[in-house]
Amino acid sequence: MSAPLLRMTGIAKGFPGVQALDGVDLEVAAGEIHALLGENGAGKSTLLKILAGAQPPDAGTITFAGEPVVLSSPLDAQARGIVTIYQEFNLVPTLSIAENVFIGREPVHSGLGAGIVDWRRMNEEARAITAQVGLEMDPRRLVSDLSVAEQQLVEIARALSVDSRLIVMDEPTSALSDSETARLFAIVGDLKARGIAVIFVTHRLEEVMRICDRLTVLRDGNLVGSAAVGEVDMAGIIRMMVGREVERLFRHRGAHEAGAVALEVEDLAAAGDLLDPHATRLADIGFSLRRGEILCLAGLVGAGRTELAQVIFGADPKDRGTIRIDGQPVEIASPIDAIRAGIGLVPEDRKQQALFLTLAVRQNLAITALDSICRRLGFVDRGAETELVERYGGRLNIKMASTEQQIANLSGGNQQKVVLARWLALEPRVLIVDEPTRGIDVAAKAEVHQLLFELADSGIAVLAISSELPEVLTIADRILTMREGRITGEIAGVEASEEKLMALMTLRSTARAAA
Repeated sequence: MSAPLLRMTGIAKGFPGVQALDGVDLEVAAGEIHALLGENGAGKSTLLKILAGAQPPDAGTITFAGEPVVLSSPLDAQARGIVTIYQEFNLVPTLSIAENVFIGREPVHSGLGAGIVDWRRMNEEARAITAQVGLEMDPRRLVSDLSVAEQQLVEIARALSVDSRLIVMDEPTSALSDSETARLFAIVGDLKARGIAVIFVTHRLEEVMRICDRLTVLRDGNLVGSAAVGEVDMAGIIRMMVGREVERLFRHRGAHEAGAVALEVEDLAAAGDLLDPHATRLADIGFSLRRGEILCLAGLVGAGRTELAQVIFGADPKDRGTIRIDGQPVEIASPIDAIRAGIGLVPEDRKQQALFLTLAVRQNLAITALDSICRRLGFVDRGAETELVERYGGRLNIKMASTEQQIANLSGGNQQKVVLARWLALEPRVLIVDEPTRGIDVAAKAEVHQLLFELADSGIAVLAISSELPEVLTIADRILTMREGRITGEIAGVEASEEKLMALMTLRSTARAAA
């Protein structure tokens, strides 16, 4: 058996108050697609930062292509052919595709024009490289004009432009549609055929079974084990990740009765983004949501689910329609109006739209409750603030070193709990949660599901949006399907299946199956 392309042995890394990695091993062969798995906080990110040269290990050795290496910086790793594509892209939106592909390595003229960027050569080379990943587009186009999937292709093209031998992909499908994911998988297969190794980080275990050759699982900073994908099933992987059986993690909500109607939407319409001709337009939207009920919106990418949530919350304007809370019409022109009416929103992208990443957990959680914890002259009562944060931190089991810990250093699941706790502190009548478990691990996902059940049991009306049909089937009392800005169907959760939902999600006409 030939030596692996990458061998990390006994890697250890500690931070104040936590041992992030404790003697972890990882081996990846050339041309292998290797899944790196584990719950949020398992140590995956720390291990990959060490591999990327962004952090030094406290102990351990790294061998790459048969040679011991010390990766002292990201440029050092890149020079050896190790490139990381992070979940949050490292692209400059105001620069072109070509400029992003060759940023810091722009080809220059020789001779009399020495030191001046050779724009023609750069654009030609960028066009050739982006064509390899299926991005047939003018390399002079700004990255800000590209979709998320197209931006990801630019990241992959940049990795190929530095003659990569190992590419790390961190949650590469988290914001992609099914068709875009299939395209990415085809590219990953091509990389494998060319002998390029890929470390694939994902929380979607079906993707592991579909494209990966081997897997390594971490838990609490320790190596649980490695195996060929064909040697273990999904239940076995989950058991390795969380130390518990899958049946104990995911439970459906028990029998219950919904209360009075909390939210009514009637004849709602919105033009969408007037600057974007492809933006989803909402038309003829009408539904009701009862206290104690979890109503899910299901649909393919571009169906208008997030747009509907933003209009109800006042983040986007509506053209017409009526919104009622507890039977009373309310005029919602801004998020402030929605909050005063008793509506909360947990947005799709917590890092961009919900969290203040440089602030502490305390400040992030308490920010919506400032009216209740401020005293004279607007000064925050630190005692009241601490009591509030500790109360909801304990209620939601938020794992943190202290309330002063910077929220950027929490796991994704705990960050999501902070956002949920923020709204619980306001005791909303209606809570909208958009992709509540995106980017969090299976154990944290089960915790969020249980929390949504508890919120509904307390009388809160929950409107949930999810792109994962198994999640919809797990949490929903009732499901509305959408397509192209319209509601196409309604079905009771107990009667739904993935096949029924997919049929309703692809229909043009409204077909309400069950109330």
